[in-house]
Amino acid sequence: MKKYLYLAAIAIGLSSCYSTTYTMGSGAQTGVTVKEKNIFLVSGLLSIKTADPQDMAGGAADFTVETKQSFIDGLILGLTGGLVAPMTVTVTK
Repeated sequence: MKKYLYLAAIAIGLSSCYSTTYTMGSGAQTGVTVKEKNIFLVSGLLSIKTADPQDMAGGAADFTVETKQSFIDGLILGLTGGLVAPMTVTVTK
């Protein structure tokens, strides 16, 4: 039993939140942020809701997009056994 607890602690300790950032135009100019969630099922195989960064930017030509799996997103993924896989999308204008 201790062996399984040890392995679970290692797996949790080695997991991390990841993020992807990209810039459109000259990047964020005003500092206004908009957040939405991408929601996938079966560890990302099926898309339920996908945020559109162009719509989130509200017509701005210069903005920065960050897509990340936060701790809460990872917690939801773990609690649902991989059935629901949310990701947070942040657009900074």
